Amino acid sequence: MTTHIVVSLRVSNPDSLAKYREKAADALAVHGGSVVQASADLKTLEGSPVLPDAIAIVQFPDRSAAEAWINDPTLADVHALRRGAGGSDIILL
Repeated sequence: MTTHIVVSLRVSNPDSLAKYREKAADALAVHGGSVVQASADLKTLEGSPVLPDAIAIVQFPDRSAAEAWINDPTLADVHALRRGAGGSDIILL
C-alpha cells in the first residue's frame, strides 16, 4: 500500500541543500520513492506551529520501501548532504 513521508527542513547550509537536491530524486527512486510536493512557501491555516524553512511530501510504494530508503548504506552520502544542510525531521505516515 502506498505510503508517504513528511520531510521538514531547517536550512543553515544552503550549499549542502543544493547538492542534496541534485541527488535526492535519484536516491528516492532507488526504493521507488518520488516527491509529491515540496515547498518553502508555507502558510499556517490554524494553530501556532513553528514553521520549518521547507517541507516535502514523498511517496513510496509501501512502508518497507521508505524504511529501506532511509537505512540504505549506499545512500549514506546523500543523507549526509541533507543532514549537513541543517536540521531535518522525517515522519513516516
